[in-house]
Amino acid sequence: MKIFKLALLFTIFSVSLFVCGCKKKTAQIPVQNAITVEITKTNHAWYYFSNYTYHFVDRPQNAPLQAQKPWTESIRISSANNEACTQYSESKAFAVVNRLGILSFNDEAITLSQDASLFTDRTAGNLVFLNNVPVYSVYKSAFFNDTILAPDYKNDSSSHLFLLQFDSHAKISYPILNCNNITDKTNSEVTDFYWNGLEWCCSIKTISDIKNEFSYIRFKPLIPLLALSPSTAEGKIDIEECDADFFRSCRVHHNYTDAPDRIKKLLSGFDTKLPFIIEVKNAGGSSPRIYENTVTNSKEKELNAKAILSANWSAALFEDGTLFLEGALPGKHILRSGKAVAIRLPKLPVGFIYSDFVISGTTLYAAWEESSFYKTGRAGFLQVNLERTLYSRMI
Repeated sequence: MKIFKLALLFTIFSVSLFVCGCKKKTAQIPVQNAITVEITKTNHAWYYFSNYTYHFVDRPQNAPLQAQKPWTESIRISSANNEACTQYSESKAFAVVNRLGILSFNDEAITLSQDASLFTDRTAGNLVFLNNVPVYSVYKSAFFNDTILAPDYKNDSSSHLFLLQFDSHAKISYPILNCNNITDKTNSEVTDFYWNGLEWCCSIKTISDIKNEFSYIRFKPLIPLLALSPSTAEGKIDIEECDADFFRSCRVHHNYTDAPDRIKKLLSGFDTKLPFIIEVKNAGGSSPRIYENTVTNSKEKELNAKAILSANWSAALFEDGTLFLEGALPGKHILRSGKAVAIRLPKLPVGFIYSDFVISGTTLYAAWEESSFYKTGRAGFLQVNLERTLYSRMI
């Protein structure tokens, strides 16, 4: 019903994707000047995560049941983005899979790089890029992770990992900084950070038998960050204390009127109909900025969305599967002379949402998960070949 309502609002060109059933169905899309693209097994595929890897499945509801866990502890795509598009890049994209590893996408090729020593019992996410190198963070949750109380872990400062870089050629993650590199408080975890491209601001949680305390710092490396390691970082970081208000100011939700012009152009018309919160990422960039769009007197549910601004294209995916795309994908012409295209991804079952996405070459990867408040059950991703779905059917 929600997707049907959204379709009524579209004033731009819309392409609808439908999963083929046993009987051929003619889909009626209530959108002016719309066409229907029926996807088949040749141009889309569903995948789900097990405790060890990812697997093909015909549809998300047929994935094996998973016990629902807090999102910090469940296997799910927690963060994703494209690398910056350059004349030397291969249009790669990456996703951090919580508790499992790093997914690398190179058009239709998918690689999962696992490392039990880094991902087991840790929450992973916050993917950013530094000189087109993927960088992300890990920590242990004091609320849901009992391993944080183990004496061996509490007393080993080298185990309290923080920032890691991913070598996309070797498919290996390397620690850049541990918690003890930025704080002298024992048994601490960096639970969140924000990097604006110049300095890093961190929220640090210190766990003790008496109480847990938060502290906040901002830092700048004195040499290139990727040249650091936990054993060499001492004396090479400029660290300054800050407070909760400063950290919250980094994570504040900005008014949608201040969103990038490309995003406002992409969603023009749609933004006057429904309220939403959209996280905007620059391909190969720093931490995303969040914008909140309010619609006066609207009774519609506020939707969550993710957006990526790349050099030659921009896209935004809403949790119900509505994808907006404009520009030119690598090696392709500009879609509809620069006008936006609205794509409806296959409808998910009740209780499932689309949570993030990337586009590598002409292949879309959309993360999906079974979500209930702060818990997640089954999770995986959808792969869609946009070459066959879009470019072979429109100018």
